[in-house]
This record gives sequence, structure tokens and C-alpha cells, in this order.
Amino acid sequence: MGPRVREHEIAVLVPCFNEELTVGETVTAFREALPLATVYVYDNNSTDRTADVARAAGAVVCSEPRQGKGNVVRRMFADVDADIYVLTDGDATYEAEAAPRMVRRAIEENLDFVNGARVSRSMEAYRRGHRFGNYVLTAMVRNIFGKQFTDMLSGYKVFSRRYVKSFPAMSRGFEIETELTVHALELRMPCAEELTAYGERPSGSVSKLSTFRDGARILRLIFDLVRYERPLQFFGLVGAALILLAVALAVPLAETYFETGLVPRLPTAVLAVGLIIVGFLSWLAGLILDAVATMRSEMKRLAYLSHPTVSANRN
Repeated sequence: MGPRVREHEIAVLVPCFNEELTVGETVTAFREALPLATVYVYDNNSTDRTADVARAAGAVVCSEPRQGKGNVVRRMFADVDADIYVLTDGDATYEAEAAPRMVRRAIEENLDFVNGARVSRSMEAYRRGHRFGNYVLTAMVRNIFGKQFTDMLSGYKVFSRRYVKSFPAMSRGFEIETELTVHALELRMPCAEELTAYGERPSGSVSKLSTFRDGARILRLIFDLVRYERPLQFFGLVGAALILLAVALAVPLAETYFETGLVPRLPTAVLAVGLIIVGFLSWLAGLILDAVATMRSEMKRLAYLSHPTVSANRN
């Protein structure tokens, strides 16, 4: 792993729900790839032997009763203290051998976030619709928040301590990956992306991800993040749309008025005036909320800067 890697305390975080068939293989693979790291498995109300298998493989097993990956990640980030955090899934689909490379890059380049972009030659590794959905959702985030990552929904990531301890973690489910990515982009942290192999789930192992339900949740999260982090653009766009609609309604009324001196469609005129007022109020709300968002961003930045950099975390 190199002497610089050995100087840091590394934690491998594995959120799990009913992964009895794969969690043992996952823990073993990451213990071999990062022999000095501590592997933490957080059991999320599994009804099988996930916790027992993980414990037998050498992991530190904890539990989180609130259902959902976002809740588990929030708990892990709060509980575990380390210099470097490696987040992975317990389904044995991610390349454990890439972990030393990702950790080494985080240390040598002093990065706070390294995203493991999945590369798979097997179409079976992605369920139907997941590849397309990932492309669409990642493209949306790239166009709104920044173009640094190509696989936003990957569950394989490396974080610094100051990233983890400044992350608000508001998501409950699988949309947590989107929130993790946007947090790094919003604070303009030093980040990178590393290509990693992505394999199929073993026979008998079932994905917990629902294409439409979780896709809808991610879309809603992106919508909320735009409202929270880009309020001036969001409410300004809404205000502009309302004003344009009001103008479209008012033009025929104005032509009739200049020709006849009358306003025959009074309700339409009232609607147009109302739309203009609401449009300007929307823009004003965006202006006020933009100042609030700036203060929130400054507070998160201060929390982030209160922790040492990766290169300063030495045992």
C-alpha cells in the first residue's frame, strides 16, 4: 500500500440489508486489499444472517434501525472516526483491489473525495433501465452543479475526514449517492474519479434498488437541491415563466384596447396582472433565499475547513 497509506487510519464502511450471501466475500476482499483498515458493517434490519456472516469474516458489526441507506450512511459518518473512509456496498460487485489505488490517490493528491466510476463489460451487472437512468440523472447533476463526475450513482467512494464530518446527510434511501456528489461539488472540494471494475451479483443475491421508485426519489432530491442550493436560478426561472405567460395573455388585450378603447376580457386582464405580480414576487423570493443559501454554504465550508487535510492526518 505504500508508507504514506500506512500512516493513516482507514475505515471501510459497508451498509447492508439482507446480504448474507455476499457480505462475507465483501469483508474478506476489503480486508485483503486494505489489511490495516477496519471494516465496519452496519446491519439495517436484516432478516437473514448478514450480521453473523460479517462478524465471522472479521468485520466490526453495528446496527441502524432506521430503514434506508441514507440513514445508515448518516449513522456511520457520525459513529466512525478515521482519516480516510472507503464506502462500498455489501453485494460483492465492487472491485476491492481498487481501494488501495483510490486511497493512495486521495493521500498523494490531497483529495477529499474520490468517486469510483463503474466499468462493466457485462450487461447483467446493470438491471434493465439502470444504466440509462444513471446516465440521465448524472447528466442533470453535471449540467446544474458541475461536470467533474461521470457516474454519480456509484456506491464506491473514498472520503477524507473533513468531508465526512461536514456532510449534512439529509437523505434516507439510495438517493444518498446524489447528495454525496453534490456536497463535494457545492463546496468545490478537491475531487477525482477513478475507474473501477463492476461485476454481477452472485446467483441468489437480489438488488434492493427499485428502478422507478428510487429514480423518482433521486429526481425529487435533485429538484430539492436546486431549490436549496440554486434558489435565485430556480425561482428566477419560475418568475420569468410566469411573466412571459402574462405577457402572452396581455398582448391580445392590448391590441384590442388600442383599437377599440375597451377591455372586453376583464378576467384575463386581471389574471395577467396577477401573474406579473407573482412572477416578480418569485424573483424577489429567489433573491432573498439566495442570500440564505450563501450563508448556509459558508457555514458548511467553515465546518469543512475546521478539520485537517488528508495529508495532515498522520498517526
